[in-house]
Amino acid sequence: MSIEGNGLGNSLLAAIMMDETYRPSEPTSVTDSGIPLSLIESLLIKRLLVVGQSSGRQLANDLCFSFTVLEDVVQSLRARQVIAHHGSAPLNDYYYMLTDAGRDRAQLAMKTCSYVGPAPVPLMEYVLSVEAQSIRNENPKESQLRKAFNDICIDEQLFDDLGPAINSGAGMFLYGEPGNGKTTLAQRITQCFGQDVWIPYAIYEDGQIIKLFDAAYHTISHHESESSIDISSHDRRWVRVKRPTVMVGGELTMDSLEIRFDPNSKVSEAPLQLKSNCGTLLIDDFGRQRVEPRELLNRWIVPLENRFDFLTLSTGKKIKVPFEQLIIFSTNLEPTQLVDEAFLRRIPYKINVQDPSVEEFHDLFKIYCEKMDFEYVPSAVNHLLEQHFAPRNRRLRRCQPRDLLMQIRNFCNYHDLPLDMNPDYIDRVTKSYFTSVLSTDSPQIEKP
Repeated sequence: MSIEGNGLGNSLLAAIMMDETYRPSEPTSVTDSGIPLSLIESLLIKRLLVVGQSSGRQLANDLCFSFTVLEDVVQSLRARQVIAHHGSAPLNDYYYMLTDAGRDRAQLAMKTCSYVGPAPVPLMEYVLSVEAQSIRNENPKESQLRKAFNDICIDEQLFDDLGPAINSGAGMFLYGEPGNGKTTLAQRITQCFGQDVWIPYAIYEDGQIIKLFDAAYHTISHHESESSIDISSHDRRWVRVKRPTVMVGGELTMDSLEIRFDPNSKVSEAPLQLKSNCGTLLIDDFGRQRVEPRELLNRWIVPLENRFDFLTLSTGKKIKVPFEQLIIFSTNLEPTQLVDEAFLRRIPYKINVQDPSVEEFHDLFKIYCEKMDFEYVPSAVNHLLEQHFAPRNRRLRRCQPRDLLMQIRNFCNYHDLPLDMNPDYIDRVTKSYFTSVLSTDSPQIEKP
């Protein structure tokens, strides 16, 4: 995508080149914001329609602009009798409210688009920000991986397999039996890339506002070491978040991969892959979605190859957006059962997450005993293995130590007993746990 002749793009790119760490600079004027004056006026009067009255500085704060940027806009609206003074405010400011004509105009603007919040940023700014913050620029090393996985148990062979795959920034399949921690691994992988990223609250293109920030997937990063001057020096239409991990399972539909336009609010919502840019997109339990695997994968063949995607706005216009995330397919099935060779070639790493060894099973109990305030008792784990696994040829799963200890804790709490890996407690909870959850692991199906 060319940015020649685009002053905004050139200035932003220059800022990126000057600083190794991307940071959106604060606009100093309406023109520098990259969005039309009419849009800013619309957001301002809609905000006043919602709150009734507000000071000029509070309005600027609501739109995530500095007061110096918005001051002339406020004065222009007042001069045109769209808004009016409603009293003095601190710091040589005033409280404003809508006039009758302003209220009519705000209600019309609300019907056109009901978005009220931080002002959006131009699509071009967002594209450049993703290029500057892509995980492919990170190349995490072994030490970063060990730090990200330091409080979970992971086999060394699996660790060695994951390392190059994560370092590549390319896609991967994590496959294997259920309960072996594929989802947990995928969630930890994002932490290997370390630094936070900046994302806008919303994007503006072709008269449309697309909401991007989603509290369900984006965790705001707070740095106590920053001074108030540092905090205010960036464009507040952007928010610094931890690299996102967007996880979806069986609820995934094809609509989730397209811009969703609400005909009532006239506001668009970014698709999942856009929300996961600069982070990880985990398709959990792949193969069990409501859409066929091939249909889903065909949708992503071009983005996986070229690292960009095409989305359609409600106006019918197609826009080109980055597809810059580590995409992980977690499945209990063999990848070859789900997709053909052409797609497997675009997902270069296929990693089998196998059952834990007996030694690792003990290590998992150690980890969860510490987390749940149990005293680790090796003989109790041996009792579990000898009495409840070996006789029935049950297979070990990484989830079992956590699940069984939680049930023992619940049993002890209910009966007001001290937390203890007592073999009697283990026998009691194991009977309930395996009968209802894991009976299919045994050649002989157990009855409740």
